[in-house]
Amino acid sequence: MSTTGIESWAVDLKDVGAIYPFQGTEVILVVVGVAAWIGWHIWCNKWEKNHHQHIIQKHWKK
Repeated sequence: MSTTGIESWAVDLKDVGAIYPFQGTEVILVVVGVAAWIGWHIWCNKWEKNHHQHIIQKHWKK
């Protein structure tokens, strides 16, 4: 199974171009990755804040 359309490797690769799968999706994948990374930081910040507030309230009641 070939995802690049190359039938034989007996060619000059500088004439072939990119030889990896999903060519042309680099920008989309970077945008999705950065958005997921920022979203994870926001979620992690909110979770940790709630978690610490819960611990503080638990010890404050004592």
